[in-house]
Amino acid sequence: MRQGEAMPRATEHDLFALFDSLGIAHATHRHRPVFTVEEGADIKAAMPGGHTKNLFLKDKKGGLWLISALGETAIQLNAVSKAIGAPRFSFGGADVLLEHLGVTPGSVTAYALINDPAGKVRVIFDEALFSHALVNFHPLSNDATTAIASADLLRFARATGHEPIRLAFDAEGVPRLIEPSR
Repeated sequence: MRQGEAMPRATEHDLFALFDSLGIAHATHRHRPVFTVEEGADIKAAMPGGHTKNLFLKDKKGGLWLISALGETAIQLNAVSKAIGAPRFSFGGADVLLEHLGVTPGSVTAYALINDPAGKVRVIFDEALFSHALVNFHPLSNDATTAIASADLLRFARATGHEPIRLAFDAEGVPRLIEPSR
């Protein structure tokens, strides 16, 4: 690949093929495009499992981060950066998101880790995700939702070369480090 060329992006088919190769059962529900947690409330009401929000962040030193959490989890970004020892966060731009995770705003998902084989994006999982048998994320576009077992989310992340940081958030959005332990 020549400098300046975009990395090939995984398709939904590629994602499902990876799930299949890892023995991860998955079920997909097609729906209208949704861009926010609130917009999809009616869709989520008909689907079992934990529903998610995903934040693509950049720290002040240029590090890239993806936080995947339950939709209702409060998150204090300054407290997150302190808990994990990262510089202060801001939201990552659409161009950086597309370059590193291969998705556009409104389609941010943990499944986009498939598009980061170099592991440039660090991933943080909300511990509350694992209190649900199933977790739901967009399969690289916001016009569908794909459910997998919450335990399989860790297996998927690790298979893409990402070792997740796990944080438990209190009601005010202040995190406590679960994994890796200090």
